[in-house]
Amino acid sequence: MTRLSLDHLRLLEADWLHRARHDQLPPPGRWTTWAVIGGRGSGKTRTGAEWVRGLTIGDPVFSPDPVGRIALVGETFADVRDVMIDGPSGLLALPRLGGAPPVWQPSRRRVVFGNGAVALAFSAEEPDSLRGPQFGAAWSDEVAKWREAETAYDMIQFGLRLGARPRGLVTTTPRPVPLIRRLLADPRTVVTRSRTADNAQNLAPSFLEDVVGRYAGTRLGRQELDGELIEDRPDALWTRDDIERARVREAPPLQRVAVAVDPPASSRAGADACGLVAAGLAADGTAYVLADATLERAAPAAWARAALALYHRLQADALVAEVNQGGEMVVAVLAEADPSVPVVTVRATRGKLLRAEPVSLLYAQGRVRHVGPLSALEDEMCAFGPGGLPGGGSPDRLDALVWALTHLMLAPGAEPRIRRL
Repeated sequence: MTRLSLDHLRLLEADWLHRARHDQLPPPGRWTTWAVIGGRGSGKTRTGAEWVRGLTIGDPVFSPDPVGRIALVGETFADVRDVMIDGPSGLLALPRLGGAPPVWQPSRRRVVFGNGAVALAFSAEEPDSLRGPQFGAAWSDEVAKWREAETAYDMIQFGLRLGARPRGLVTTTPRPVPLIRRLLADPRTVVTRSRTADNAQNLAPSFLEDVVGRYAGTRLGRQELDGELIEDRPDALWTRDDIERARVREAPPLQRVAVAVDPPASSRAGADACGLVAAGLAADGTAYVLADATLERAAPAAWARAALALYHRLQADALVAEVNQGGEMVVAVLAEADPSVPVVTVRATRGKLLRAEPVSLLYAQGRVRHVGPLSALEDEMCAFGPGGLPGGGSPDRLDALVWALTHLMLAPGAEPRIRRL
């Protein structure tokens, strides 16, 4: 590097294959659609623009032969012009690699490249405008927010009929809409994912601090920053909207704090997790879920230490432990780790759904708040309904949550027996 000339260094800096992340380069294989699913500012537009340029010049990383006609499709024509073509990461802003620069011809709604290749601009709001034209490739941007998403996307597919291997690129932040589900389920689609944080070096520090810091871990943040497809189960006991409305940054002074542990029957690979959730109760009767410290797999001594550490950190007044799986062993393990902690032993006599329903009603009544994001716990809550979790997994985090809130709110005059260890 030290022996390279300044001109060579500039070319190296401008070379996309040198600068791009792995998720920004076309994956191998005979795919039909490449779906780039990412958060805001994660580099999706630059990925799309570089892909189009690579196709026009026939760069072998992108295409074995130059592609002469490409469709550029955005939500509106203004989006195509202002983001895909003339934006900070659009086609006209790409570093020069020699030759004539591309020219935007607004009256004809097209970009003409130095070798004669053409990229034509279309609005997804006008699906019929895609009838007739034909292409060797298409770049579709932010399809998750297109109003006529499926109709416009279908029209694009009918136009991909030039060349030996016509292909499409979709760049979008995901939303739980039918077209996104359809794309992700299609075996001809390959998916690469990226987060806003992956592109931090190209983003304003204030954006990372203010926006990313504020929304990280919330439903909106996971969708818009992490590029996750977040969906609710229609018959689940909880909805993400209800949880989001009840989210707070910090809890007020609490009168009582309980840590609940739902021990696994085994610590072997494939065993259930050890649910470990803490909640507190304020003077006005509102509960605050404070932490989810669930362990995916742990031996009894390990989960006991974790439960007691959380108990002491939050200055809790009760450690609630389900003893269905271990009976006296659960009490003995906790006693060996710290005999001074008061343990409330509980035993499940009803099914998980029946135990969870009264707690879900507390949420519906606005009596429970979540302190900050608790993503894994919330995923489990919003996936739990009649029949349990999809796939038959054990809702260990949810079980611990139910025991903690039941202890604090649903049995004030009839608390289970407290055992001093």
